[in-house]
Amino acid sequence: MPDAATPFQVACLQIKPAKGDLGSTFDHLAESIRQAASEGADLCVLPESATTGYILEGGVDNLALSAEDLVRELGGRLTGLPKPVDVAIGFYEQGPRRPHNSAAYIEIGDRAVLRHVYRKFFLPTYGVFDEHRFHEEGSALGVVDTRFGRLGLLICEDVWHSILATLLCVAGAQMVLVHSASPAREFQGDKPRNLLRYDAMLEALSGEHGVYCAMAMLAGFEGGKGLTGGSQVVDPFGNRVVQAETFGEQIVMAEVDLRLVAEARAATPLASDLKERWPDLIRIANGLEREDPPA
Repeated sequence: MPDAATPFQVACLQIKPAKGDLGSTFDHLAESIRQAASEGADLCVLPESATTGYILEGGVDNLALSAEDLVRELGGRLTGLPKPVDVAIGFYEQGPRRPHNSAAYIEIGDRAVLRHVYRKFFLPTYGVFDEHRFHEEGSALGVVDTRFGRLGLLICEDVWHSILATLLCVAGAQMVLVHSASPAREFQGDKPRNLLRYDAMLEALSGEHGVYCAMAMLAGFEGGKGLTGGSQVVDPFGNRVVQAETFGEQIVMAEVDLRLVAEARAATPLASDLKERWPDLIRIANGLEREDPPA
C-alpha cells in the first residue's frame, strides 16, 4: 500500500453540467479542475453523472461514454497543469447491454492514466428514481491504490446501504470518495431532509470505520428537480471539516492527513474489531442464505 505519511489537499467540485452537452460540460469540468489545482488541490472529487447531468432516462444511451473516451476528453483539456492531479469523477459508462452509472479514478500528469472504474452497485428504483430501468448494476467493490493511500469509491445510493462502507473498511480503505446527485426533498430549515441524511450517514461512516469521507454533489436544477449540493469532507473522527452551500456551484477544499486514520482507529477500535470477527460474520451470512426467508 502507498505511504500515507504526507498530507494532501482534496477538493470537492460541486458543479452543474450543461445537461446533454458533452463538449461544453467537459470544458467546464476541465476549467473547474484547473482552478482547484491552481488553489492547491492534489485530488479532485466530482459528482455522480458529472459529464452529462443526472436525469437523462432513455437519453443516457446516446450520452454514455467508454472509460477510454472519458480519459481522452478530460486529459486532452488538462495539459500543462502546474502539478499532477488525481481526479475521481462520475459518468455514464457504455455497457454491453445498458449503460453503467460509474466513477473513474484518473491520474493526470504528463498524460492522463485510468487507474480504476467503479460501477454503482445499488440502483435506486423508487420515488423519483428509476435507475434500474435504464442502467446495468455493478458487481464489484470500488478499491484503488493511489499515491495517497488506499481509497474506496461509492456512488450515491451505495452510501445508504452501510454494508458497502463496511466492505471497503475490511478491504483496507483509508478514505472513501462519494459521488452523488440527489434531488432535494422535504426542506427542514436551511437544508433538505435528504441532505441532512447524507450529513448523518457520512458522519457515521467516518466515525465507525475511522476513514476520511469526501463527497461531491451535483448542483443545479434538472427536470424540475433541484439537486441539493452540500458537498463535504468528514475526518476519521466523524467531524465535518468543510461543506459547500446548497444548490449552487462551489469548490470546497480540505487537508487530508491519513495518519489520523490510525489515530482514530486506535481511539475507537471498531475497525479492528470488525476485521477480527469478519470470518464469523461471513459464516453467519452464509448460514442466512440457507435459511428459509421469514413469512
